[in-house]
Amino acid sequence: MPDIKMVVCCKQVPDPEAPPTAFKVDSETNKVNLPRDIKPVIGQYDEFAMEAALKIKDKAGGKITVLSLGNNIARDVIKKTLAVGGDELILLEDESFEEGDSWSTAYALAMAIKKIGEYDLIFCGRESSDWDAGQVGLGIAEILAIPALTLARKVEAIDGKARVEQVIPDGYQVTEVSFPAMLTVTSELGNLRYAALKGIMAAAKKQPIVWKPADIGLEPSQVGAAGRRVKLVKLFQPTKEAKCEIVEGESPAEAGANLAIKLRETKII
Repeated sequence: MPDIKMVVCCKQVPDPEAPPTAFKVDSETNKVNLPRDIKPVIGQYDEFAMEAALKIKDKAGGKITVLSLGNNIARDVIKKTLAVGGDELILLEDESFEEGDSWSTAYALAMAIKKIGEYDLIFCGRESSDWDAGQVGLGIAEILAIPALTLARKVEAIDGKARVEQVIPDGYQVTEVSFPAMLTVTSELGNLRYAALKGIMAAAKKQPIVWKPADIGLEPSQVGAAGRRVKLVKLFQPTKEAKCEIVEGESPAEAGANLAIKLRETKII
C-alpha cells in the first residue's frame, strides 16, 4: 500500500487548565481578555487527532502535514506536532484570520487543503478546546465534498479505506470509509505521545510554511471576522446564585418532617 497522505488540523488555544478566574470578558467588545502568564497550547482534542495520524504512520507509513490557522501563532507551541513525528507544518497566519467563526475557519482550512493537493485522510479534534462548537471538521468535509466520520476512538488504514471505531452512547460502532475522508477524533483514542529529544532537535531546525489569504486564493474579506456568518450577540460569564434555608424542629424527627414538607412545597420531591 502506498504511503498515506494525512492532514491534521491543530488549533492554538488558551490553556484550558488555567483557573476560570483568569478569564475576563469585555462585554463591550465581546472578547475574552487573558493575563500574559496564561500561555497557549494545542487544543487537547487536536492532540488526539495528531496521535491518530501518528498511529497510522507507525503501522502503514505515510506523510503528516499539520495545518494551523490564526495570528501570532507561537512557534514553540505548534512545533510540538513536528517534534512528535509530523513531517510538514503549514500556518495560515495573518491578522485577517482572527475572530472567525466555524464557517470562515472551515472555509479557509478547506482552501488550504485544496492547495496542498493530494490527501487521503484529514484529521480534526471532535471540537476545539475554547469554543467547543464541533463544527469545523464537518464543515471542511462539506466544502471539499468528501465523507466524514465523527467521534473516532480508533482508526486503521486498510486497502484504501479507513476502519473507524466510532463512539456512540452505549458503546461503539465500526464503520469503513474510502479515501479521501475526514475524521474527527475523541479522547478515547488516547493522549498524544511525548516527543523524544531527537524529534525536538529536528523540529527546532524546521521552519513552517506560512500562507496568507491570497496564497490560498481568498480575499481578506472571506476569512476571519470579515467572513463570519454567525453574529455573536453577547459574551458573558455566568453568575451563580444560591441561597440556604435552615429547616429546624424541636427534635430531629420534627426537623426531618419539616424538611420533607418543605421539599414537597418546592416540588423537589
